[in-house]
Amino acid sequence: MFRQLARNPSVVIGAVVLLAMVFMALIAPLLAPREPSLIDPVNRNKRPGHEMTITTPAGGEEALVNWMGTDSLGRDVFSRVVYGARVSLAVGIIVATLAVVVGLTIGLVSGFIPWLDSIVMRVMDGLMAIPGILLALALVALWGAGLTTVIIAIMIPEIPRVVRLVRSVVLSVREEPYVEAAVSVGTPLPKILWRHVLPNTIAPLIVQGTYVCASAILVEAILSFLGVGIPTDIPTWGNIMAEGRMLFRVFPHNIMFPGIFLALTVLAVNMLGDGLRDTLDPKLAKRV
Repeated sequence: MFRQLARNPSVVIGAVVLLAMVFMALIAPLLAPREPSLIDPVNRNKRPGHEMTITTPAGGEEALVNWMGTDSLGRDVFSRVVYGARVSLAVGIIVATLAVVVGLTIGLVSGFIPWLDSIVMRVMDGLMAIPGILLALALVALWGAGLTTVIIAIMIPEIPRVVRLVRSVVLSVREEPYVEAAVSVGTPLPKILWRHVLPNTIAPLIVQGTYVCASAILVEAILSFLGVGIPTDIPTWGNIMAEGRMLFRVFPHNIMFPGIFLALTVLAVNMLGDGLRDTLDPKLAKRV
């Protein structure tokens, strides 16, 4: 399987770009030349490549290049973009993990218990009938802005998609002869789900998890751009673009650079998901 994944260019490109973003987020304190929240009114709205002189803690002076310019408060855009990768990637990974775990549990149980299935699926249909961004906006408005609130608000609309996927797999697997044989000899339901049903859901869940991650990163950026997501004192790609939208025509770098990083990350995650789908699902592979 790993050799097949290594031969898929979509998987390789997506994984390389995504790992680069994760590595950048992990070493953000080493890459960022300044604190992302440091305000410097003297050097506000400087274009990319601007050179400035700062005072070191030892009392000396040091030349500093603003590779991505500065915003309207004089904060270094490069430092904010690098630190913003931490929040955006963390939200995507946490939301994808929680949505997959919760959706897997609900989907396994509802798909194997007929009377519970009708109740659960009607609840899932109700959640899917509400646009995800509107539901997230309502939850953030009720509970207040914050990282935990944003994660929960983004996760809830994603759970029904995972539940429906797992349920469809369970409905097909429970008719298999080996599952019927396990039921006929009195095997407990938890053991059947764990040993016979769960392994069949791993491949589609991995693919679905990548799409949930990409969607969560985009929704977090939308919420932050609208001013109802992560507080502005914590840099994210969404609120960086939100703070630069007023002067976009004059200083487009405040939106352009975080927008490029956001687009590259979402593209990498989607390419990784497409490659995993083609490799793990033989029906969709190019050569069977």
